[in-house]
Amino acid sequence: IVSLSLPSWDLPEPVLRVGDRTIYTRGRPPWYDADGQAQEPFVIGICGGSGSGKTTVAREIIECLDVQWVSLLSMDSYYKPLTPEDRADVENYNFDHPNASDIDLLYHHLLRLRSGKSIEVPEYDFVTHSRTSKTKTLYGANVIIVEGILAFYSPQVTKLMDLKVFVDTDADERLGRRLRRDISERGRDVKSVLDQYNRFVKPAYEQFIAPSMAQADIIIPRGGQNKIALQLIIQHINKRLKLHATNSRHALAKMELPIMNGVVTYNGTLGPKPWGDGPFQNGDSEKSVDPTAPDTRLPNGWVDELGRQLLLPPRVHVLPSVPQTRGLHTIMRDRETDQDSFVFYSERLMRPLCEYAMNLLPHMDVEVDTPQGIPYHGRRLAAGTQVCGVSILRAGEALEPSLCAVCKDVRLGKILIQTNPDTFEPELHYIRLPSDIKDCFVILMDSTVATGAAVIMAMRILVEHDVPEDHIILISLLMAIQGVHSVAYTYPKAHIVTTAVDGGLNDQYHIVPGVGNFGDRYFGTTHDLASTYT
Repeated sequence: IVSLSLPSWDLPEPVLRVGDRTIYTRGRPPWYDADGQAQEPFVIGICGGSGSGKTTVAREIIECLDVQWVSLLSMDSYYKPLTPEDRADVENYNFDHPNASDIDLLYHHLLRLRSGKSIEVPEYDFVTHSRTSKTKTLYGANVIIVEGILAFYSPQVTKLMDLKVFVDTDADERLGRRLRRDISERGRDVKSVLDQYNRFVKPAYEQFIAPSMAQADIIIPRGGQNKIALQLIIQHINKRLKLHATNSRHALAKMELPIMNGVVTYNGTLGPKPWGDGPFQNGDSEKSVDPTAPDTRLPNGWVDELGRQLLLPPRVHVLPSVPQTRGLHTIMRDRETDQDSFVFYSERLMRPLCEYAMNLLPHMDVEVDTPQGIPYHGRRLAAGTQVCGVSILRAGEALEPSLCAVCKDVRLGKILIQTNPDTFEPELHYIRLPSDIKDCFVILMDSTVATGAAVIMAMRILVEHDVPEDHIILISLLMAIQGVHSVAYTYPKAHIVTTAVDGGLNDQYHIVPGVGNFGDRYFGTTHDLASTYT
């Protein structure tokens, strides 16, 4: 299996290089569409006898697909560990019988991958015939390939496959390949391999594998050597994949904001609370607004060229636009501000941002005695409340010191999401999260949010790790209105906290008026795809 290992994922390693193409299984495009709905991957099942060339066929398909992100799931990982009794008599154990494989686990894993969930794939040791203590963490991709001798045995598993391919290869050729593999890779000798083949492999092929050929959509004679059959399969798969194609960042950036009586609203209705202390109150949306006169009671004084004022979604919180906040924004937005000043004044904004987020955590009433012996009725975090901060690298990492300063003993996680320079789509490359993150309230940190595509991906990762949606609090110094609405639409139960909301994006998906590239200005670098388009 090609996958990512815990506790953290490294930057992507290429699986294949084909001409000038590099195909990865680490990092991937979004697995959701512009409406935040999960997109199921295209699942290909490849079945055939032992040594038939299933892996070669899978490799040929991967090389020729018009996608860059493919996950390969091998049934070799799903052998059941032998009991001490079976291990003592391993020569008489039938590894080719369906009972030797954990097909139920394979089914549940494939079900989770199709629904966008992560899985922990066991690692099987063919020398000791047991599972090691290690597992491989695997996420879905554009295409998931499942290959194994019994890939078509279970009706439940085959129902999850979009295309089923059977590799039909001459028995003598399969035996020769099996001999070479088991001797060189699995520490076997010729006699034991031949004995196992005649007693178990050949009968199992005739009883379980050959009959499953009837389940196949396509049968490939001669395996990977049959180039014509492979080309027909690849053309069919590419045609199907085009039906699933999406450009989520572009769709989010161009998302039309709902408008009612000249007021930008949430889900087409007037929100329960207007943005800031502007002139519009609920039910009072028809007052005229002079678009040339900035309203200092609104964060950033933003009224667009059509005179529309914004009503934010109900769980979006913008810090009050007081003179200090606007003064800090003025310095940060000034292109002449040097790096030291940019860091200093942006960090001044980060502290109240984190303090506000702490207000959204569950609190309980308590009574304490003051040094004067007088009871004080106060509040503190509810008993058992665990807090974890997760930064979207790299720019989100700048918020970590401020969070640590306001939340004692907070644990930290990291997610690296980078923008594909060709498609501008966010791709996941690295993740490190506490093992018990599902029991925590998570403060998700990113310095700026433009379209919201990277944040939506990060939130989906948290949800996939069983973090309740209403336990997620996103904090960001600056957000574009498109990002606010896309995140709130996709995850309406999550809280969003920011110091300002800007009016839009340019053609490069930069926030305007914005602060420029936050990561470059904060860290003193020249270019940062990971934080340019978030």
